[in-house]
Amino acid sequence: MAKAEPKITLSSSRDIPFNKLVLSQANVRRVKADISIEELAEDIARRSLLQGLTVRPQLDDNGNETGMYEVPAGGRRYRALQLLVKQKRLAKTAAVPCVIRDTDATTLAEEDSLAENVQRAPLHPLDQFRAFQTLREKGLGEEEIAATFFIGVNVVRQRLRLAGVSEKLLEIYADDGMSLEQLMAFTVSIDHARQEEVWATVADSYNDAPHQIRRMLTERTVRASDKRARFVGLEACQTAGGVVLRDLFEADDGGWLQDAALLDRLVAGKLKAAAESVAAEGWKWIEVAVDFPYGHTRALRELDGVETEMTAKEKKALQALNTEQAKLEAEYQDAEEVPDDVDRRLGEIQEAIEALEERPLTYDADEVKRAGAFVSIGADGRLRVERGFVRLEDEAPEPVENCDEIEFNAGNDVDPGAAAVQPTVITLGGKPAQVDDEEEEDGIKPLPERLVTELTVYRTLALRDAVAGNPHIAMTVLLYKLVRDTFRVRTSTSCLDASVREVYFPAQPDGLNDSAAAKAVEDRHAGWKRDLPDDDDALWDWLNALDEASRMALLAHCVSYGINALYERGDRYGSGALSPHGVRQRIAEADRLAHALGLDMAEAGWRPTVANYFGRVSKARILEAVREAKGEPAAQLIDHLKKPDMAKEAERLLADSDWLPEPLRGLDLDAGADGEPTDDTGKLPAFLNEDADEADEPDLQTTVLAAE
Repeated sequence: MAKAEPKITLSSSRDIPFNKLVLSQANVRRVKADISIEELAEDIARRSLLQGLTVRPQLDDNGNETGMYEVPAGGRRYRALQLLVKQKRLAKTAAVPCVIRDTDATTLAEEDSLAENVQRAPLHPLDQFRAFQTLREKGLGEEEIAATFFIGVNVVRQRLRLAGVSEKLLEIYADDGMSLEQLMAFTVSIDHARQEEVWATVADSYNDAPHQIRRMLTERTVRASDKRARFVGLEACQTAGGVVLRDLFEADDGGWLQDAALLDRLVAGKLKAAAESVAAEGWKWIEVAVDFPYGHTRALRELDGVETEMTAKEKKALQALNTEQAKLEAEYQDAEEVPDDVDRRLGEIQEAIEALEERPLTYDADEVKRAGAFVSIGADGRLRVERGFVRLEDEAPEPVENCDEIEFNAGNDVDPGAAAVQPTVITLGGKPAQVDDEEEEDGIKPLPERLVTELTVYRTLALRDAVAGNPHIAMTVLLYKLVRDTFRVRTSTSCLDASVREVYFPAQPDGLNDSAAAKAVEDRHAGWKRDLPDDDDALWDWLNALDEASRMALLAHCVSYGINALYERGDRYGSGALSPHGVRQRIAEADRLAHALGLDMAEAGWRPTVANYFGRVSKARILEAVREAKGEPAAQLIDHLKKPDMAKEAERLLADSDWLPEPLRGLDLDAGADGEPTDDTGKLPAFLNEDADEADEPDLQTTVLAAE
């Protein structure tokens, strides 16, 4: 008959007074980890000891029990209890639940200590997320949970947000079907259906990185940093029912507004209210738009306004602000870091000072009746009002000599004051319509003409800014034109035909007003305009009295306004427009000028985006750009994507690169022999060369003009 296996006998347990316990040297934990002893002590004080200590009787030299017990397993709990006793929050003789190992146990005390830590299975992160969610559902706030477990409030919020992801995705995460970083990416959206839709798209693809998941979840939203969102304010959007999505795991620049249509309605309403307020000033017309195209005021006459004087109250407020600003700056000038509240206050003070120092203008009442204003949103999200512009058709008629001989409005009774009581005409809109992209085609095709025109608009503005800052080059450009007019083909009957007329942009990209070059040109123009006298005789004397440096700077500025590096379709049949040869010559001269200035469009601030390039070209060109900037491996990462996704990924990949499309690179003018520039005026660059045989055709426009 088989012998029965002996039954296992568990170690006995009982309460032992704390002063009978001593810490054993057999405890294997040497390195501090997890929460501190102080935090553990607070937790024991709050909820008592959840797990007893493992102890062994202490023996004397003869092997007899001394009545004391060593603690080989549970050393951190012992130290926490010891701290509570030291703080007099726990009695020295307080009973401590203990499991007592026999003195003749076959295992070592070190084994007890090691096994207690090794055999313990850590809690799965998802179980912790759900446990926090359960605590909140039972009434505990985020701060209470954080205080209970000695963690930051933001950590609690992060874990609660993770628990709020679609249950389907949480189960996939629990089964190791996705990483924690991927799960974190899904928290930027609260739409479970959209979360599941995105996962279904990326799960079996090679592009399931967390940043791709975030991008797909936010592609239908509007950045909180968008000037429209800053104009309305996140609080107003939320009050109107809008939802602000936040990424609690990465910097999100304020988050995203989920409802773009709601934002547009709020923007339109606020702009309209602002326009009505401006209209109350008596203007004839108001144009309203989120943004206006660059140069929208060029063809209009601007009224001369007079700055209003500061009131005594405003002067007192300005003085108080300056005093407070100086005091705060002096107090924290040696500090390594300024506190957030102080930094915020300094920003508020600076804004208030700027608002007081930027004095409103007053205008002649009669001029106001025929002038208007533009209401839009500035790049910083503030309301932008441009007042005092008169259209050509609204100008007062020139006085007519011998007016007694002419009868006006014969037979009609006209009330001369009728025009004055007409309401202000407010026009909403003004933003150029977008041109639909052409159908996607594979292969490297010529760039769309409108895109090339828009790209060369950027380049023209950058050239203007560079020429205005380089009087030597500006003089060279002017002399170059004058010498050609003088020694080559004379086309003028005047004693000197040298004029500069600003070139307007027939097609321009969105946001051109906010580009660095546009702002630099506008600021410089406004500065000179403030200094110029109105009277022509006074202007001559003023110019004549300028010092040489100022004369050269003004000359450079004026010459820069004539810069035209735009691509446009040439007229092959000489019907008045620029010929193809003229387009080629213009681009070649622009290249020469850019080369002389050392102009780099990447340094000038141009970066490829979906809006200004990638969304306007074929997939082949997108891949070509990524390949040139980041190499073949980067191109292979996105070559399987659909065009919209490919364009967005290309924008992300090239955000910090200096890559430029061909129209912005210019030609290599140093490629000729002996250091002489090559003559590329005879043919179009490859990116425009749709009809290779055009280069050999005669310049019909030049021929017709010569015949005349």
